[in-house]
Amino acid sequence: MYIPFDNLSSLLRSPVSLAVTIFQLWMLVDALRRREWVWAFFIFFGWGFSAAFYYFYVYRTSAGAMQGFELPGTQDRRRINELKAQIHHLDKAYHYSQLGDIYFHKGKLKDAEGCYRSAMEREPEDINTRAHLGQCLLRQKRPAEARPLLEGVVAENPKHEYGYSLMALAETLAALGEKDAAIERFKQVTLAHTYPRAKVQLAELYLAKDEREPARNQIKEVLADDVHAPPFQRKRDRYWVRRAKSLQRKI
Repeated sequence: MYIPFDNLSSLLRSPVSLAVTIFQLWMLVDALRRREWVWAFFIFFGWGFSAAFYYFYVYRTSAGAMQGFELPGTQDRRRINELKAQIHHLDKAYHYSQLGDIYFHKGKLKDAEGCYRSAMEREPEDINTRAHLGQCLLRQKRPAEARPLLEGVVAENPKHEYGYSLMALAETLAALGEKDAAIERFKQVTLAHTYPRAKVQLAELYLAKDEREPARNQIKEVLADDVHAPPFQRKRDRYWVRRAKSLQRKI
């Protein structure tokens, strides 16, 4: 990685340049983990500016919008190109919906919404597209628009996507200020699943009502489950475990 200094000692004597270099390394590692090869190339051979552009246009967008929230499954850049080609040649609802899921994972919620709406124009009753559009609208802080989509999905299949749609409906109700209804939906989720995402938000709703004991029980379960969880699950749930620890200090 290019650093415009003659030696390491001169770099260490310049706090600003050292900070920029550390920031550049951080963004380079993130780009490699995301398989953003073009960005990684420019960050590696640039100094500061490329890393700053990456931070604002890729890192902050996806991390800020989607931290702790996800749909089942993962996708990559190669799949994006495949789906765009299939859309061009076949124009099928399924391909639009799949592309929307990729954009959702990357935190590109406006692009995801556009794909989901295109899918619904072609197949308006598809349950997965309706559920994912509802979640997409919720993440864009538009819960009133998300609600009818998610309520329809849950009415049709309460277990849709292993409780993820039910959990999104609970989050929607909470965002709309309907705390009691949200609590009931979260309780439905936690009866069937051990998702920290549901338990932490349920604990937060209990605390908002000053019901400390049930909140404490939810937090204890999250922290106890985390100790015995496999590494991949701990990595996936670490956002919610941090929130649980923060709540524990308040009780």
